[in-house]
Amino acid sequence: MTKSKTSPSKENFNQKQYDNFSKVILQFLSGRNYAPMGQTALFKALNIPPQFHDLCKKIMSDLLREGIVVVNKKQFSMKVEKQETITGTLRVHTRGFGFMVPDHPAESPQDVFIPKHLTDGAVDGDRVEVVVDLESQSEKGPEGRVVSILKRGRTHLAGTIHHFGKKGEMVAYVPLLGSTKPAIVQVPDKTPLNVGDRIIMKVVEWGSMQKETVCELSHIIGNIEDPSIDNQAAIEEFDLHNIFPKKAIDEALAYGDEVSKADMKGREDFTKVETFTIDPDTAKDFDDALSLQKDENGNYLLIVHIADVAHYVKPGSYLDQEAAVRCNSTYFPGFCLPMLPEELSNNLCSLKAKVIRLTVSVAMMFDKEGTLINHRILRGFIKSAKRFTYEEAFEVIEGKKKSPYGETLHRMVELCRLLKKKRYQRGSIDFALSDTFVEINAKGEPIGIKTVEYDISHQLVEEFMLKANEVVAKHLTDAKKPVLYRIHEEPAEENFQDFLALARFLGFTIPEKPTTQDLQKLFELAKKTPFAHQLSVGFIRSMKLACYSPENIGHFGLSLEYYCHFTSPIRRYTDLITERVLFNEEPKDLNFEKIALDCSDQERVSFKAESSVKLLKKLRLLQKYFNEDPLRIYPVVVTKIKPFGLFFEMPQIALEGFLHISELGNDYFYHNPERNNLTGRSSGRILSLGDTINVALMSLDCILLETKWMIKK
Repeated sequence: MTKSKTSPSKENFNQKQYDNFSKVILQFLSGRNYAPMGQTALFKALNIPPQFHDLCKKIMSDLLREGIVVVNKKQFSMKVEKQETITGTLRVHTRGFGFMVPDHPAESPQDVFIPKHLTDGAVDGDRVEVVVDLESQSEKGPEGRVVSILKRGRTHLAGTIHHFGKKGEMVAYVPLLGSTKPAIVQVPDKTPLNVGDRIIMKVVEWGSMQKETVCELSHIIGNIEDPSIDNQAAIEEFDLHNIFPKKAIDEALAYGDEVSKADMKGREDFTKVETFTIDPDTAKDFDDALSLQKDENGNYLLIVHIADVAHYVKPGSYLDQEAAVRCNSTYFPGFCLPMLPEELSNNLCSLKAKVIRLTVSVAMMFDKEGTLINHRILRGFIKSAKRFTYEEAFEVIEGKKKSPYGETLHRMVELCRLLKKKRYQRGSIDFALSDTFVEINAKGEPIGIKTVEYDISHQLVEEFMLKANEVVAKHLTDAKKPVLYRIHEEPAEENFQDFLALARFLGFTIPEKPTTQDLQKLFELAKKTPFAHQLSVGFIRSMKLACYSPENIGHFGLSLEYYCHFTSPIRRYTDLITERVLFNEEPKDLNFEKIALDCSDQERVSFKAESSVKLLKKLRLLQKYFNEDPLRIYPVVVTKIKPFGLFFEMPQIALEGFLHISELGNDYFYHNPERNNLTGRSSGRILSLGDTINVALMSLDCILLETKWMIKK
């Protein structure tokens, strides 16, 4: 918008110049990727010649006076009519963008998406004020921008000394701030610091988008060359609780090592019922045990026994207070940071073999078709007869090993397949993905990769746990009791279209708007091709994250109307709350909304912490391979094509990498957006989604968690 020719603010300037510069400035300020900036930065970004600065200053004054442009902290932006301001906690993705979780969900039913350039220097965990643009709705939800930081989420940061600056100052890479915003470290005299030292710093000045962050050294954790401190560094970086208060330990110890006769009083005695556990070989906290019988009519009686943690962890106790802060256990390679002290998590609450343990048991009767006939939920006690690992149970099922519990395991397989069929009929998709683990030695050094197949032993445990969770959620809902539902929204259209594009590029035919049956057929076909894993990962990445909520919207991924978490109270606080609600033991003033938000939030923090250590261990393994053979070639699969390069997946260690177009060989590669491939101008070589290519490692940085690759013929 411009003013009339009679405006005194431009009487010394050419009208055409005024209009042209006004148009350029307004277009720039209105751009989707525009981040508020000062006048000097604005003129520089637009490459406005110095002789026109006075004219453009007049234009900015006019735009301000007319209310078209607003200024905040000397930074200009367009005035948005339809917007609202809300407060909440910012959660930042590793790629720089974030989501603000509102303080009061009623103000915004969805988290607010904050693009990377609109975070205004806020970092993960900060409580912020956000302006929500009511006219801008992306597939990620409502969009907004941070206008002020109300409270920093932390006073200390974790980082690693990366290099020394031009003036000799120490510069640290801080994961929370990102690679584009290093921190200057102030070090007390006579404190030796070296490149690679992992440190904790107290923030002196947070800085801004343009100004650096300044910190002072608090303490040194160790050097990046020492893999034994990877877990501890992550614990400090993500501000996880790793020491239990003495009062909480004392409470746990007070229960002793054995279940007392008084504790068994009034409970169902399941000790004569054949019961056993099936868990990973490294597990110590056994949440669940299984019993299964089959009657003369072909009906199945399945009993899922869950550790009765609620019996020991009372509301308001020191144990409860600590569990409420931790929200969940965090699992690192070779190490578990538990939600409850080991005196409970690995002992009295753990459903070990040959000892009596207290349970909350869900007894479910199914007919010969796998349809639930009835159920009971009651408190009991068991004496597990056997501790199976998944590998051992699978060997028995396959007939490679004999066991007195072989007949029961085969019955479990029967029921599992019936339940899987039911799940398939309601639209759920079965991925059956293998899992990859980094094996480490006592020093924390990675020694290899272990792939665990998702065989029938894993599947039967999962099906039985899913059913128990569903039954409990429906039971509580029917009883009109509060529930911490596990909810899962449908995938965002934009992300889902990316997945469909991937499927088509891999050669699969699928409608523009596929039904659940279309998707199921797609994955059935994919299982007969080399692309099954890639397609499954692509679909999972297209989906939104599941979370907890006292409001039920169903679970998209499982195609369930009612679902909650109940089967892991040793390691999840939500499951402990569910046990209390089942027996009316929750406090009357319990804030379910806050618990849902806290547990959803902490679950993501733990996932980030776990992922950061797993990635570092994989990079350490790559470094080991590189030291052994610098010319080693890795076959990888192309997973994403961009104009500037391609992303790939390394199946051997489940690691994602990136190749810039400059590393694609002695040729100029250009992007074909219609076919979504990269084509060499001279060679004619075409790189497409799903292609297997060979790459070699050029360099690796364990501080920045970055790798650089080159393509090999």
